[in-house]
Amino acid sequence: MDTLRTLLSRIASLFRSRRLDSELDEELRCHIDLAVEENLASGMSRKQARTTALRSLGGLAQTQALYRTQRGLPWVDAMMQDLGFAVRTLRKNPGFTLVAVLTLALGIGGNTAMFSIVNGVLLNPLPFPEPDRLVTLSESKANFARGSISYPNFLDWQKENRSFSAMATARFSAFSLTGRGEAEQVEAEFVSPDFLPILGVRPLLGRLIAAADNEAGSGPVVLISEGLWRRKFDAVPNILGQSITLDGRDFAIIGVIPANFHLRVPSFRDRDVYAPIRRWTNPLLMERGAGLGMHGIGRLKPGVTLEQARADMEQINRSLAATYPDADHGIGTTIIPMKEEMVGDVRLFLLVLLGAVGFVLLLACVNVASLLLARSAARSREFAVRTALGASRGRVIQQLLTESLLLGIAAGALGLLPAFWGTRAALKLLPAALPRAEEIGLDFRVLAFTTAISLLTGVLFGLIPAFKSSQTNPHSALKEGSRSSGGSHHRALATFVVAEMAITLVLLIGAGLMIRSLTQLWNVDPGFNPRNVFTFGLSLPPNFEGASPAKIRAEFRAINDRFASIPGVTGVSQAWGALPMNGEDDQLFWLEGQPKPKSQNDMSWFIDYIVDPDYLRIMQIPLQRGRFFTRQDDEHAPLVIVVDEVFAQKFFPGQDAIGKRIHLVYNSDKLAQIVGVVGHVKQWGLSSDDKQSLRAQVYLPCMQMPDAFIAMSPSASSVVVRYEGSLARAYESIRSANRQMSAQQVIYGDQTMESLVSDSIAERRFAMILLGAFAMLALLLACIGIYGVMAYLVSQRTAEIGIRMALGAQRGDVLALVLWRGARLALIGVGLGIGSGLAVTQFMRSLLFEVSPYDPATLAGVSLLLIAVAFLACLIPARRAASVDPMQALRTE
Repeated sequence: MDTLRTLLSRIASLFRSRRLDSELDEELRCHIDLAVEENLASGMSRKQARTTALRSLGGLAQTQALYRTQRGLPWVDAMMQDLGFAVRTLRKNPGFTLVAVLTLALGIGGNTAMFSIVNGVLLNPLPFPEPDRLVTLSESKANFARGSISYPNFLDWQKENRSFSAMATARFSAFSLTGRGEAEQVEAEFVSPDFLPILGVRPLLGRLIAAADNEAGSGPVVLISEGLWRRKFDAVPNILGQSITLDGRDFAIIGVIPANFHLRVPSFRDRDVYAPIRRWTNPLLMERGAGLGMHGIGRLKPGVTLEQARADMEQINRSLAATYPDADHGIGTTIIPMKEEMVGDVRLFLLVLLGAVGFVLLLACVNVASLLLARSAARSREFAVRTALGASRGRVIQQLLTESLLLGIAAGALGLLPAFWGTRAALKLLPAALPRAEEIGLDFRVLAFTTAISLLTGVLFGLIPAFKSSQTNPHSALKEGSRSSGGSHHRALATFVVAEMAITLVLLIGAGLMIRSLTQLWNVDPGFNPRNVFTFGLSLPPNFEGASPAKIRAEFRAINDRFASIPGVTGVSQAWGALPMNGEDDQLFWLEGQPKPKSQNDMSWFIDYIVDPDYLRIMQIPLQRGRFFTRQDDEHAPLVIVVDEVFAQKFFPGQDAIGKRIHLVYNSDKLAQIVGVVGHVKQWGLSSDDKQSLRAQVYLPCMQMPDAFIAMSPSASSVVVRYEGSLARAYESIRSANRQMSAQQVIYGDQTMESLVSDSIAERRFAMILLGAFAMLALLLACIGIYGVMAYLVSQRTAEIGIRMALGAQRGDVLALVLWRGARLALIGVGLGIGSGLAVTQFMRSLLFEVSPYDPATLAGVSLLLIAVAFLACLIPARRAASVDPMQALRTE
């Protein structure tokens, strides 16, 4: 208890030291005055009386110091003294302080920016209640591990499973919104009633979709987003119960979804409108074998693991396959944690980048350590004096570490600026490369990380210089000055230069491999020419809902002719089904002459492109054999198709596919004849197409689609346009022509084909840009570091150089001497860097495209670049050494 009381008293005294000092001074003064009076009374002179009084006290300063030691915490007092001395020391050397702080700030800022991205994307929990229990659900089939779920199967899963507390499904759609100013296409999601409750969504106004809203015979209702509420309804509070006209039908608004609801899962997005899934008018909704783009989410019951849930669903699927062998044979359920679904594709990219920026910080530490070591040589006399006065080695180390920690803290504070700007720049330049981008920012965890690495950095770069400086021999230092520490300091500095070269080369190798990969990707032929082509969605006016197929076909023909007549537009095609790198659609079939498979899951699949005759010319897809469609391939002509080379080779190996016929499952009463073979289009992106199991592609004429398909197309078609000249002028002309045709005909979602191709490699481009930036920063730091060390070494050898030149050495000899020393260090660093780089880049193997981690061209190129930079960094000190005046150098010595 006494010990605790003493400790508390000492801590309290830290906060009232001035008052205690004042009281002590007053008390000591009274004590001395009394002693002086007594001495005077005993017959001493005033001077002798005061001297005797002070002597009896034991010295005024010593008594004050002893009292302060007893009342406070000595280590805190020492730390405060060190801190004050460190501040004064750094202020006296503004140039050194500025260079050190800026160097470290760049490294800390880069790490903070990268960590803020990793934190927002990978570390932060999903913004939903109990996010670890959320999973996504897909139906696995022969060609798709994550295929769409049939609605009847989903209802059985929902009813029979024992692993999920709730399960929901959803399907993207779009509506043409009319009656609220200019007609507009809005994105919609048909959802089952549990969809929003599973995610913990609370409506801003009204209520969510109830089970009764999803039953046949219930009134049409929708939820709208806060954005749509504000944009189209001026955020009126009495929105509930008002009607909204979607595709010509009136829906009652029952609630408003808040704007902060985001669901960045590939199969789901936040939409403008949410409607009960049974309100979807697709006649195939209740067909068990139909794949309609539906996917699911689920919430695991407490304590249920993923493995248990998968086993449970496997049992249910076996039961369904036995009951419905035609539709459900071979189906399974793919269950993936929702967070993994969101960020799994970018996890490795981000971790590699975080490691790379860590190397940059390490390089900055080595750089500043070199500066500190060089500076400590100049302070050797100061350390010698302190040691001679009684300072221990630990006390010297403590003082130097305080200085380095102060530098680290200052750099951490300054580094927040580049971190903030760097994060914003990365997100602005490449928004498509990162999921959960809206959650990236400088929050408490990021600030804690910055504080931690600032302190760690201060210790890291200060430790070696502090230990080396504490080894100073005071006698030698006082006798020889700064030259006393030459040998060991020089070896340490040379080690730092080698380390800088090695670290920089590792980063250069990583950046070089990514650049080579991206170059290889850009050289990949996508199978079509994306230049001067753009696409957009088209929704016919509401009066075409329920119109006859003949009327709809006539309208599409009129639209094509109208758009194609616009100056600058060189080709127009409707496009349903798939578009390259922008959504996929698949169809089932079996070959003519083969028995129809008993189950749909035993049939073959292809990706279907439903297009007009001009499509091949617009996309510039090469025709290899046969012909493409003509206007005569209409609803009255025999059914024809065009296949790609992958389809032809897979299903008709060694044969000519032209003239062969297949059964299409959706139109099985007719046989479709192959009339042409075209080149393969990389549907899944430039880098991943070959990895997909479904690659066979088939083109079908728009006008030969069955009437049931045509009837569903008024609000779900796309248009592909090739143009000449200005993109903006071409698109504005299209919009103008569209308004002239009908004020209620909506075009939306315009996008160029070049941007689609670019987006397919956005993650690699993001990694390449950041790795390149880190590598260039490392190169700059290495250049500065090498220059600084070589300049210091030359300054230390000025006298030696002067003697050499006085004895006959030529300037060229001195120049070669300094350059050769720098070259030796550079070559050692390059050798170590290549060895380290080959080990580190193994982690990047899966990120590379058609480039080996041992790519000799990359290794040779970046090594030569680094050696050249090191040569330039050494050249200025070498020339300075060569210009030394021998007489002046000897006189100075």
